[in-house]
Amino acid sequence: MVFSSLLFLFLYLPLVLGIYYVTPLRWRNAFLLVVNLIFYGWGEPTYILLMIFTIVLDYFAGALVGRWKDQGRDGWARWTVAVSLGLNLAILFFFKYWDLIAGTLRGLGLDLLPSLGLSLPIGISFYTFQTMTYPVDVYRRDAQVQRSLVNFGTFVTLFPQLIAGPILKYKELADQVDARSYSVEQFANGVHIFVIGLGKKVLLANNIGMLWDAYQAMPVEELTVLGAWLGVLAFSLQLYFDFSGYSDMAVGLGRMLGFEFLKNFDYPYISRSVTEFWRRWHISLGSWFREYVYIPMGGNRVSRGRLCFNLLVVWGLTGLWHGASWNFLLWGLYFGLLLIVEKLWLGRLLEGWPALLRHGYTLFLVLVSWAIFALEDFGQMGAYLAAMFGRAGGGLWDPAFGYYLRSYLGVLVIGCVTATPLCAGLWPRIPKRGQAVILPALVVAGLFLSTAYLVDATYNPFLYFRF
Repeated sequence: MVFSSLLFLFLYLPLVLGIYYVTPLRWRNAFLLVVNLIFYGWGEPTYILLMIFTIVLDYFAGALVGRWKDQGRDGWARWTVAVSLGLNLAILFFFKYWDLIAGTLRGLGLDLLPSLGLSLPIGISFYTFQTMTYPVDVYRRDAQVQRSLVNFGTFVTLFPQLIAGPILKYKELADQVDARSYSVEQFANGVHIFVIGLGKKVLLANNIGMLWDAYQAMPVEELTVLGAWLGVLAFSLQLYFDFSGYSDMAVGLGRMLGFEFLKNFDYPYISRSVTEFWRRWHISLGSWFREYVYIPMGGNRVSRGRLCFNLLVVWGLTGLWHGASWNFLLWGLYFGLLLIVEKLWLGRLLEGWPALLRHGYTLFLVLVSWAIFALEDFGQMGAYLAAMFGRAGGGLWDPAFGYYLRSYLGVLVIGCVTATPLCAGLWPRIPKRGQAVILPALVVAGLFLSTAYLVDATYNPFLYFRF
């Protein structure tokens, strides 16, 4: 079940909210746990058992770690954390990467592993990262042991962010899981944020995505230089509005239920360096890797050689986290190398460049990265990148480029403008009385237009389901 569906908007969500707010406070987490599991298992009920296993595993691992720490048996606590992490990563590897390794070995002439053809449990990358760090936080004394299995299960399966993030750390949400406050203002603000996210997904990402699909499906010999850049621009906007829209919907739904989640995007396309871009894009993932992988490896407080190694490992893992295909590893290492160059040399030089030049430098490198990210077939990727850099079979441009540019110019301009803080910056300048009238009108209009689109839509993909 996805948020941008009529079933969710007009059946599941109203029922959940209605029952949730008439349920006594002490039973609300139990109710949420049930409806979370229903939401997760809507498409593949079998994987509810996998989810329950993960919850039980890490709940008891956290309890054991807390007990060993209280008894001063630090070694036993470390072993418990290691076993918990090992089992979680083994589950993630089995479902997500087994067939990738098996297929790669077969391609090398080594028929060592059978391909299983298992469907990927939705959101496994997100909820595995959430749940397996709970014992780590208990070991570090960053979080208290959760005594209630229901409360812990509610945290792991919280449907607003279960299948596509943002990635939540238990220590950040522990107090809210046990007790949270509610207000009309918070609920209304949640509705506003949710509708903004819905509009991003349905009205912008879906429409812009059709332009990328046209260029992705185009025979490589027909690609033009300008067409290839137009296509990757469309993908960059589709991905941003798709994922940031979903993150906004998650934040909005969380507020409707009394939870406060941290934002996951902060206008990344206004960045003036690759380093800044990754402080603004998928913030929860970057924070997770920094805290649980990069810093434990030594972070910045190491030699230059070790720093380069740390960054390449972290970004290789970041790439593979996104999908079971080698192009994601290449994409991650691409950013790892760029970040190494900025940290060791280019970063200081960039500070002296004009802002516009720094912005252009960043956008250029990010757009190139999205071509690597989007195309899993290396032959197609190479041909597409070659077209972007002048070796296009169709020349500089063709009538198809002109047609697509004219057809999508309006939505591309809207996308480029709304991907910046321009609109958000203008809003505070509107008098409070005007805001009180305009905001409800915009929410109603956004919901109406999104619903109208969904009623007649045959194109409603969600890119991050595969992660």
